[in-house]
Amino acid sequence: MQKKIIKKIVIVGGGTAGWITANHLAKKLAKPNGIAISLIESPNIPTIGVGEGTVPAMRESLRYFGIDEGEFIRRCDATFKQSIKFVNWTHDPAQAGQHYYHHLFDYPLINEFNSTPYWLMQEQATKFADSVAVQGAICDANLAPKRITDKQYQGHTAYAYHLDAAKFSMMLTENAVNKFGVTHIKDEVIDIQLSEQGEISSVLTEQHGVIEADVFIDCTGFNALLIGEKLGVDFVDKSDVLFADHALAIQVPYLNEQHPIASHTIATAQTAGWIWDIGLSERRGVGHVYSSNHISHQQAEQQLRTYLGSEFDHCEPRLIKMKIGYREKFWHKNCVAIGLSQGFVEPLEATGLLVFDATARMLAELFPTTIEMMPYVEKRFNSRIQQTWDRVIDFVKLHYCISKRRDSEFWIDNCGLASIPESLQENLDYWRHQIPTDYDFHNKLSIFNLDNYLYVLYGMEFETDILASHFQYNDPQAYQQWLSQLRGYQSQLLKQLPDHRELITKIKQYGLQTL
Repeated sequence: MQKKIIKKIVIVGGGTAGWITANHLAKKLAKPNGIAISLIESPNIPTIGVGEGTVPAMRESLRYFGIDEGEFIRRCDATFKQSIKFVNWTHDPAQAGQHYYHHLFDYPLINEFNSTPYWLMQEQATKFADSVAVQGAICDANLAPKRITDKQYQGHTAYAYHLDAAKFSMMLTENAVNKFGVTHIKDEVIDIQLSEQGEISSVLTEQHGVIEADVFIDCTGFNALLIGEKLGVDFVDKSDVLFADHALAIQVPYLNEQHPIASHTIATAQTAGWIWDIGLSERRGVGHVYSSNHISHQQAEQQLRTYLGSEFDHCEPRLIKMKIGYREKFWHKNCVAIGLSQGFVEPLEATGLLVFDATARMLAELFPTTIEMMPYVEKRFNSRIQQTWDRVIDFVKLHYCISKRRDSEFWIDNCGLASIPESLQENLDYWRHQIPTDYDFHNKLSIFNLDNYLYVLYGMEFETDILASHFQYNDPQAYQQWLSQLRGYQSQLLKQLPDHRELITKIKQYGLQTL
């Protein structure tokens, strides 16, 4: 019996998730005589650009897509992001004062010298991040991760980007269409038609009529028109773990053209959530993520306006309701969900674009060549993606449940055992007596691994009692030499790296060296 070759993929829905998926699939599959890929995008759904953060994996994807980094920075109002600076997450600031820690993008240099046990045993006068990396000082000085003479996608520290989501989608659209041959269809989908076997056979559009395909990708956002509404795949609600269910997003101008641009996301904890502050080259994207069960929308907006100051009272925020959780299945029959139709948790640690990019690339790598192979790939894809989402939820919850804040019901509830996943609680119990190691993170698809956990755990003063094993760490002089070496390298970079805004201005004028 002759196997049926997969010849056509249709992506329903555009936006960042749709066009990232289109680029990944087309880069891998749409070669001469390969699979035809089309994307149907409604012309009547406006894209409202909100400043968004990414992680370093996005840098690799842009290079993989063949996008010029200088052109990307110019067109997407992009800036560099080297860290997330968490302000007031550990203690009630009314009692302990303002405080912060960095979750840096440079890996902790624990393979060169494992300073963590020495840091735990001593007075911890040095912030944990400053005992394992130099990037925190670079961020605090508003310096860039690279110089104008450095080649594209290369820097002295690891980095990602802040970007305008609407402009980014436009650039991804052009790249997919012009470079990889994706067919862009601007039309409304008015119906989804099923075959006798219960698979999606086609979508009906207003202007282009019936559009058939072998595989359909659902990028229709929270509506999940294909996998949810039509195929009936249920949504697994995780709001009992992650309480934040709304966001107020606002765009504010800089007060002057020379206003410093932070080279990191600023995440400032509030009584029932947190405020993001993302500096683009022309404006800031700011938003308050919060639990509507712990604070009213009016109170949340007031906290946001207090954070911004009276200069921006004329700016109006946009209310976004967030659906926290993921689909029971991400691939069902001949339909695959990517983006918000697949799942969503609050945007802490830039989880949205991170998961969308990672799962789109996974889809491209695993994609079957024949219809007969699809059930096998579907099973693997569903298993891997559920593990990914569960581990993401664990990591986001970590930021709340190890906090020592008890100044509101929100922080108290987040520390309740009933809201902490068993997998996370088991790790926390273990890490109270054992420093985390790579052996605790055996799944490569977890996305957040040892390096990420170390920065958050010890940035938030998590207590690991290693008194019984102190005899293994009997070279305090080596620790001091290590800190001295770090400070020397840090001092060197502080002198060499340019001001962040200064570099962005130069890149817009001159671009960056080609690869």
